[in-house]
Amino acid sequence: MRTAFLCALAALFHFYSPVGASSDKSKQAPKPCTIHSPTTDRFFDLNPIQVVLPEEGEKVHKGDRTESWHAKGYDYGANFTINFCGPVVEELNEVKDLDKSLYRNVSAFYERDGVQYAIGLENSEPVFRGRKLVLNYTGGSLCSSGHSKRALLPHNAEDLATREKYDDDDDEDKDDPGDDEPKKKPTKGSDERRKSTIISLLCEKDPLATTAIAFVAASEDECTYFFEARTSAACGGIEAAKQTLGPGGVFGVIALIAALVYLVGGCVYQRTVMHQRGWRQLPNYSMWAGIGGFIWDVVIILTSSCARLLPSRRGYSRVSLGHENGRDRGRGHRNDDENRLIDNLDEEWED
Repeated sequence: MRTAFLCALAALFHFYSPVGASSDKSKQAPKPCTIHSPTTDRFFDLNPIQVVLPEEGEKVHKGDRTESWHAKGYDYGANFTINFCGPVVEELNEVKDLDKSLYRNVSAFYERDGVQYAIGLENSEPVFRGRKLVLNYTGGSLCSSGHSKRALLPHNAEDLATREKYDDDDDEDKDDPGDDEPKKKPTKGSDERRKSTIISLLCEKDPLATTAIAFVAASEDECTYFFEARTSAACGGIEAAKQTLGPGGVFGVIALIAALVYLVGGCVYQRTVMHQRGWRQLPNYSMWAGIGGFIWDVVIILTSSCARLLPSRRGYSRVSLGHENGRDRGRGHRNDDENRLIDNLDEEWED
């Protein structure tokens, strides 16, 4: 009995071990576009503000967005189109300095003079900078060539940069002829810088307010763009526990535990208290022993009641026999009457 009890415990442990493993695995691999705050341990989910178009054949519900989020550029000269943790839903025709295979991954862009510029590709991993929730997009179009690093230097440093350039040329002319290792020229793609986007997400506590994105600034070389987004999704909350089992599974687990407790506890009681051995150790052994006969009786009753409803030749033969007996009975009465009439005639004749 002790062995049976240990086996039952092992079965329960084996049943619950995959659930625990799956929960640990879910903690290691969080859902895309979600994050836990390292300071407050609050859970942030940006999926509700991600715009996703319905698939073909699906009905568009009232209130569902069919376009990405927009932000006015004001003095920048262009407006911006942005989506959270996913690509923009608008169709891009020709994005500058970007392969066509990457068009479907663009999460932020603007259009100027009929030319589309990507300012970041899709990223579904928000991060925390202290207490600030930030979403960063990188890998957009190339930075503007009109703004070089020299344009960012102070005016008194331009002469120094020019002087260093001429000095470098003089040094190249004065290189030793015996130098076997020529200087390597920088490759064309080594200085390429691509546009990126930084979105700071702020909490909007008004439940009736909608998500709003505001353009803050852009770097002088037009490589980095800063935005602020106010949304209720940035307020955080408590992560809803993932239910690994459905209602049927939960009910099955409860029923299984109850059955194990009933069997194991009943067997222990019958063996230790009632001093039963063999099959009589089972709880309510007399009931389980007589349940077979009860089921057999129920089956017989049901089959016999159903058999009465079925037509058979035997019933028709009874009816026919009944008619034949009726005819024979009628014939018997007719013969008796004839015999009485004959007897009466004989008596009158004798008289």
